[in-house]
Amino acid sequence: MALEESRTRKIFRSSYAILGAVLVVLCALLAFMEPRFLTVDNFLNVMRQSSIIGIIALGMTCVILARGIDLSVGSIVALSSLVAAAAVRAGVPFFAAWGIALLVGALCGGINGVIVARLGIPPFIVTLGMMGAARGAALLFTGGAPISSLSGAFRVLGTGSVAGIPVPILVFAGVFVLFYVLLERSVWGEQVRSIGSNPVAAWGSAILVPRITASVFMVSGILSAHAGLVLTDRLDAAQPTAGLGYEFGAIAAAVLGGTQFSGGKGTLFGTVLGVLIMGVIGNGINILNVNPFYEQVVRGLVIGVALVFYGRFAARGTARVLQ
Repeated sequence: MALEESRTRKIFRSSYAILGAVLVVLCALLAFMEPRFLTVDNFLNVMRQSSIIGIIALGMTCVILARGIDLSVGSIVALSSLVAAAAVRAGVPFFAAWGIALLVGALCGGINGVIVARLGIPPFIVTLGMMGAARGAALLFTGGAPISSLSGAFRVLGTGSVAGIPVPILVFAGVFVLFYVLLERSVWGEQVRSIGSNPVAAWGSAILVPRITASVFMVSGILSAHAGLVLTDRLDAAQPTAGLGYEFGAIAAAVLGGTQFSGGKGTLFGTVLGVLIMGVIGNGINILNVNPFYEQVVRGLVIGVALVFYGRFAARGTARVLQ
């Protein structure tokens, strides 16, 4: 067991070096093409824009570690933020409206988790169904219209700043620290990884597999709702079409950061590096005034190349360690 853990650590350290190098090269290339890229304001803008997908990606990492997938995160972003916006417009205190959004996210994620854990239906099918159901509920809730002109206190998560640092960045950092502790320093994290590595052995170790499996989907739903609040606060509007395509960004960031679909292997630190790489790519495309229709093409190509390179390096590193 100790030898296996040592091998895993060596592989992850190598992957961090690769991802760090990719990030540095991207930044250097963009700085050469456009000097404005290296300004403090642009750096904060990249971090602020990355925070929303980053929060979702942290939850997605937990799900993938347990051999799952969550395609409903974007729809949960929309539904939870709409409910919160409607609540605050109806006179509910802003902090209570935030709580309502998190409850909606927990409910949607909990439904996903219970169906996957108790009925044994593949996560892809379950969360695909929730993606459609939550998006439909969001459209029905307001008849397809956005809810705007929200109170200033409600919007602090998206527009506030502390010592010049935007609150979304601080929120992302806080969520990262919390879930780093949960995954790396708690029994829950060990159980999640055990389920992802070997579900049968996890059963034999007296781990409550259905409960832990359900919990990772609930976590994903809560963090999606949290990201929805940040997005809504930034735009001063909750929209039923919000979060479209966010599942792709979250999954790509987690996998780019080294989280394996086979389960059990991956780190939140790697996910953060993946989020930053994607954020730099998106910012570079915007600052260079590239046709926005090329954004998904460029992003997909870069992610694909990085994943292939990472996979080959990881496989080579594993073989080297085993020798």
